[in-house]
Amino acid sequence: MRKNLKAARLAKGLSNKAMAEYLGIQKRAYIYLESGHTQGRIATWDRLEDLFGINQRILRENVPAQADNR
Repeated sequence: MRKNLKAARLAKGLSNKAMAEYLGIQKRAYIYLESGHTQGRIATWDRLEDLFGINQRILRENVPAQADNR
């Protein structure tokens, strides 16, 4: 599960269906992307990065992002 991607989606109040429509893909394809079962296209990750303002490397991670405690 790509927890950072899911957290970003939920923070914006978006459903899986809304995300799929925004990206121009099938709902099932988005669910597979968020669950980590598929990598997705670079263009898809670019759009997600633009939507959430979060680097796609962070969105792709399978663990929650941690606050920087420096």
